[in-house]
Amino acid sequence: MNFIETMTSNRRAILKGLAAAAVAPLAAPALASDELPKLPTAPTAEIATDKAYWGAVRGLYAVTPDIVNLENGYWGVMPEPVRREFMRQSDMVNTQNSYYARQRFGADFEAVRVKVAEAVGAAPQEIALTRGATEALQLLIGGYNRLKPGDTVLYADLDYDSMQYAMNALQARRGVDVVKFDVPEPATRQAVLDAYAHALEANPKTRLLLLTHVSHRTGLVMPVAEIVRMAKARGVDTIVDAAHSWGQLDIKVADLEADFIGFNLHKWIGAPLGVGFLYIRKDRLDSIDRDMGDEDYPETDIRSRVHTGTVNFATVLTVPTALALHQEIGAAAKQARLRYLRDSWVRRVRTFKGVEILTPDEPGLYGAITSFRLSGKISKADNEAIVARLRDDHKVLTVRRAGVAKGQCIRVTPALYTGEEDLDRLVEALAVISGTKNG
Repeated sequence: MNFIETMTSNRRAILKGLAAAAVAPLAAPALASDELPKLPTAPTAEIATDKAYWGAVRGLYAVTPDIVNLENGYWGVMPEPVRREFMRQSDMVNTQNSYYARQRFGADFEAVRVKVAEAVGAAPQEIALTRGATEALQLLIGGYNRLKPGDTVLYADLDYDSMQYAMNALQARRGVDVVKFDVPEPATRQAVLDAYAHALEANPKTRLLLLTHVSHRTGLVMPVAEIVRMAKARGVDTIVDAAHSWGQLDIKVADLEADFIGFNLHKWIGAPLGVGFLYIRKDRLDSIDRDMGDEDYPETDIRSRVHTGTVNFATVLTVPTALALHQEIGAAAKQARLRYLRDSWVRRVRTFKGVEILTPDEPGLYGAITSFRLSGKISKADNEAIVARLRDDHKVLTVRRAGVAKGQCIRVTPALYTGEEDLDRLVEALAVISGTKNG
């Protein structure tokens, strides 16, 4: 077959494929839970260390062998069933384009919202999908309308940078005073509660508190429900940043007791990048303004609080598969495994000279994430040099974190695909870098 004949044949094949796509159903059904890989039966008591179970879970991930990735706090690697579903949905959207978007996406989008609400323990009318927790929280902070000039808003050093910026912006937008305070280090449950109590007492005009459930800086898990109750007793509303908690910890909305929460789906739930949601308790909707005066939905509809524009259709359509796999693995099992992985390196490194572990071992105050610093190494340059040495000399990826009151640090975040041998490599590397062991 010559070149022209080959090109003609290829063109006919392409046209035939497009014709088939044109008459295909608008959207292939989402991957059902019974199509997910079946995991081995695992014991409930020793689930965190069951090798067969976690070996099977690890087999769901395709990750680079070039480095031990302990920087999984950025976003979550999609398990292979989720990645394949994302590719399938991407192909469908690309093929059917606006035909699908105009005819079917509205109903599919709503079906995803219902599934997310059910999974997190909320009513559908209490959540709205966003492009991530940052967008969700900016909308909650910027739209909160119960402030008047002279009021105070509070946040802590461990809160996320973008959320601090949004709180700072309220000074110009709402005429309020903005107060920042430090979470004690080393932290204990009581010390954290005392710090928030003192901040609220010292600022009696406070009307809004930003509270992060799991700090992206150190991994500290805040006693959110207790702090929310403390704030409510003083007439203070709380906006909770749960970007890192759902999926890393076994929680539902009710556990946090907050009226306003921002969540991610692309970190610990394992959905594709670019999806999250906000939660507003149904009797508090009027406390958050419509987004830029949105008129697509009635003011009584939470979806009027978000106006993202054109979303990544395939990302949203893949969320049910990510949720199904999250539930198949089990939220309690994930929490137990991630805490076990964290403990397996922290327990050994705590004995190393000059290594400060910032995240406490106290039950309930940590999940997967833990940060450390070397004594006296508190600058950006110091910590970037340690990150580079871990990466280049030991093939272990971590990340520098700033914004902690006592100085910068290095964050370590294992994932479900992390093996004990990966953490052994981190421990060996830190033994050398700290001088505990000769390299």
